[in-house]
Amino acid sequence: MELKMAVVGSKSFISHLHTKYAEKTWNETFKLVRRCMDKSRGDTKPCESLIRCLKILHEALNVSSLSTMVSRLEIIAKQRGMGSHLSPTETTCYLTADMFYLEVLLLPGGGVEDIKLAQHGEAPVSSESLLQLLKSKKFEEFSVKLEGLSSLYNIPGDNETKIKVYTALQFLGKDLQKISHLPRPLRECNLQVDMILNGRIGYLMAGREGIPMTIQYYISPSDILLEMSESERGSVGRVALVTVEPTDSTHKLQMASVIPQPPQLDAQGLPLFSPLCEGLSEMMPACFQLKLQPPLPMLSSFVEKLSQITDVAIADADLQWAPFPQLMMNLLGENGGDKTWDGQDAHFLVPLPGREIHSYVLPGAAWEEASLRGALVSTIPFTHPAHVPALLELLRHQCAINTLLASCITSHRPSPGPVCDLHCEVLPESGSRLSVTFHLSDSDSLSVLLVNVADSRQLTCSLFAAGSEDPSMDEYISRVLKRCMSIPVTMRALNGRMSKRTCGEPLPACSSTADGSPAPLPMSCEADASLSSGSGLESDGIPTTPSTAAMFSQDAMGPEAESAFYLSVATSVCY
Repeated sequence: MELKMAVVGSKSFISHLHTKYAEKTWNETFKLVRRCMDKSRGDTKPCESLIRCLKILHEALNVSSLSTMVSRLEIIAKQRGMGSHLSPTETTCYLTADMFYLEVLLLPGGGVEDIKLAQHGEAPVSSESLLQLLKSKKFEEFSVKLEGLSSLYNIPGDNETKIKVYTALQFLGKDLQKISHLPRPLRECNLQVDMILNGRIGYLMAGREGIPMTIQYYISPSDILLEMSESERGSVGRVALVTVEPTDSTHKLQMASVIPQPPQLDAQGLPLFSPLCEGLSEMMPACFQLKLQPPLPMLSSFVEKLSQITDVAIADADLQWAPFPQLMMNLLGENGGDKTWDGQDAHFLVPLPGREIHSYVLPGAAWEEASLRGALVSTIPFTHPAHVPALLELLRHQCAINTLLASCITSHRPSPGPVCDLHCEVLPESGSRLSVTFHLSDSDSLSVLLVNVADSRQLTCSLFAAGSEDPSMDEYISRVLKRCMSIPVTMRALNGRMSKRTCGEPLPACSSTADGSPAPLPMSCEADASLSSGSGLESDGIPTTPSTAAMFSQDAMGPEAESAFYLSVATSVCY
């Protein structure tokens, strides 16, 4: 009975409010809510319920006047913990934070003429991206941009500490730019691909408008092909954001450039750095960080090497250790939604061009060893620009291993229908060595392909098979693997090569560059032109034309098969 009376009383109260404010205009309602928000309260945090209320009111009302645009900017500022005020002429709205501010130049009808961003110690600069967001009235995206700007200064302490940390981050960025511009030999025809795969600092993009400095440090051949075929996808591959984060302990961070001018280079082509003496550095409650996007599965031995490079340990609480295949399957979304691996053999089918299907088994017992456990690494702390080239080389090395392993993991599982052309078992020999055991139809014995990944650029294959005395076979397989970074595509090429040798067909030499390295990756020089022009090269009798690629994409294989098709064609000159 009491509950019923409470409900009736609540309805009566709501009805009273509806009656009282039925004749109020939207502007009067906004003013009332803002007055409530501006009232002094015991705590300094804005009232979340009132902010949500005002946000709903703003979303229900089109921004069609100067006052409504100002109101919308004010509520966004409050959401992000920023201040806001109008200029005396009421033509400019300022959104202010401790370390930066925005000038929003307004038009009488509620439009926006210009937006200028002023970061600490810098003059205001017009921001086209922020301007377009407000012109398009994409207020949520504009608010997210402000959050990104605020995150650049996410350091506890007073303004003096924040200024010092920001200064250290600025000098770090300048030194990374200097390292990036040092001369080095080119390995790829495509300059951007070469910077990503071989640059000391990868492909470096300066920070802008809430986005920190970004390093693209790895891209696989299939990523390159996807970028070619789907230009609207934007950047693909692996990237790291250069940021700074608060820490419980203090670290010595640079307060000036540590690369003397002109730079003196060591034997590896890296600059000799000035020591972090008292005048060039300061102890701060912060640390530089590489934020990996997406997070990278790393073997335990590689995680240990990260800490050896930087002398800063990654907090064990941030790492969740698991068998490495489980990490790869979870990241690739091929674990059927399961969060744990039961330790049983993982069995995958890989579709390839020509309706060829391979079977790949990852034995559970072999991959359960403690030394082969890994963790998903999302942030890497460091304190000096000299750490970055070594960290990137280690990340590339791990990416190369992951790319090979991922090429065997698909969403296709064994079923009564498909008949496999090749059965393979993938075993770990060490942290950077894999073996692929397989059986050819015309052989009575098992064969083993040993894959050694010394680093991201040094991959070698050794074939152990009955009657395989051809010394050029290992070199051939290694070249194919480097070009496609795919175990199934390499096994397909190996199978075709051995079948032709068994049949007594002549084997043309694999094409290579003048220095003996494999021909360039797709998207580089002639390879790019031949793929895009449909030049008619053949791989096992399949013409290289756009219609053929379309046939495979319609053949229930999806993008992975289309990429595999082009990668197979890329190796066809070696047949």
